[in-house]
Amino acid sequence: MFESLQEKLEGALKRFRGQSVISEENVSEALKEIRRALLEADVNLNVVKKFVDDVREKAIGTEVKGKLMPDQLIVKIVHDELVELLGSKTAELTLSPQPPTIIMVAGLQGSGKTTFCAKLARNLRKKGRQPLLVACDVHRPAAILQLQQLAQQVKIPVYTEDTKDAVSIAKNALAYSKKFGRDIIIVDTAGRLTIDEEMMQEVRNIYDAVKPTETLFVCDAMIGQDAVTTAKAFHDLLSLTGIVLTKLDGDTRGGAALSVLNVVGKPIKFVGTGEKLEALEPFHPERIASRILGMGDILTLVEKAEQQIDEEQAKKLEEKIRKNQFTFVDFLDQLKTIQKMGSLKDLLGLIPGMDKQLRNVNIDDKAFKKVEAMILSMTLQERNQPKIINGSRRQRIARGSGTTVQDVNRLLKQFEEMQKMMKMVTQNKRSRFLPKLPGFSK
Repeated sequence: MFESLQEKLEGALKRFRGQSVISEENVSEALKEIRRALLEADVNLNVVKKFVDDVREKAIGTEVKGKLMPDQLIVKIVHDELVELLGSKTAELTLSPQPPTIIMVAGLQGSGKTTFCAKLARNLRKKGRQPLLVACDVHRPAAILQLQQLAQQVKIPVYTEDTKDAVSIAKNALAYSKKFGRDIIIVDTAGRLTIDEEMMQEVRNIYDAVKPTETLFVCDAMIGQDAVTTAKAFHDLLSLTGIVLTKLDGDTRGGAALSVLNVVGKPIKFVGTGEKLEALEPFHPERIASRILGMGDILTLVEKAEQQIDEEQAKKLEEKIRKNQFTFVDFLDQLKTIQKMGSLKDLLGLIPGMDKQLRNVNIDDKAFKKVEAMILSMTLQERNQPKIINGSRRQRIARGSGTTVQDVNRLLKQFEEMQKMMKMVTQNKRSRFLPKLPGFSK
């Protein structure tokens, strides 16, 4: 996330290392690089100008107190200004005091709008809500089918009608939701290729007909300022209440995230961080600012883990580790839990300092599949007692998993090292060497 911007900002802030004071000269030199980095990230020119001016005003003349170093102080100033730029605080979804809450979703084709609708429905259901998806994209071929297939995965109903009248569908869905006790309606409107006048009128008519509590605009974070310009056009028509940035896990320069609040005047409420339906996060300005500056995001990592880890299972696992009874059966369970949390590189990138360490490291998530195949090719006895796996058993496991004997040998060695490390941790000892994890290569 924002790798290029992060690298350039890091380079600019390095100028303060070893400095004894913050002076107008060193601030000006650093701000030139920061300005260039933001413009290359496709951040709006007026936003860049204001950001640079604000950082300069706060930095010059600031007294460095106590044990704080100038580089630490300037990072704090830049971090605080980034938080301000991104919205200061998390913008919560507004729910109607009188159900149903109507959430209207608009956006261009290819922005991930329909997938977001399913992700949001899943997210709300996990919080105890009863969402209903409404298929009002009657123009794009297979749009309704796509929504139905996604909804089936998350076990949420979809309201559809065999008509091209999107306004009528939205109105009737409202009556349907009241009849069947659905407290949140998520209306998926037609995506458009450009700001088409006829299509824009249709989305305005739906807006007038259902009077949504929330009107969210979904935009592709990878297209930078263009996404912000389009969001502004939609806001002028619909009075948006929030923005959703998708594909934040891709080659995102950062322009959309850093410009949208100042240009559109509406906060980012959610970000899409992958194709999986669980890959949706609330937008936390402070956490995103920390990620941009390579400071990690432990809170998000903890939240992801809490969503996947059962407390009772965690206690049982801890007990097994204490008794040195951690087996391949347990390892396979943990592997599946990690995979549910998302890309391994993204997860490790949330740990402070790891972004920099992983910049030139290739982490292949497919390596997990290979490890999983090898474990599944073992008998239950072999998974529980790895020491019985001799030469002939290794050959059988390799054949069954489509791997090599060398791969099996490597896995067994890594697992043995992992067991030793776990034993040392439970005995409050520190290991000098950590085992090399599957999927890492220079």
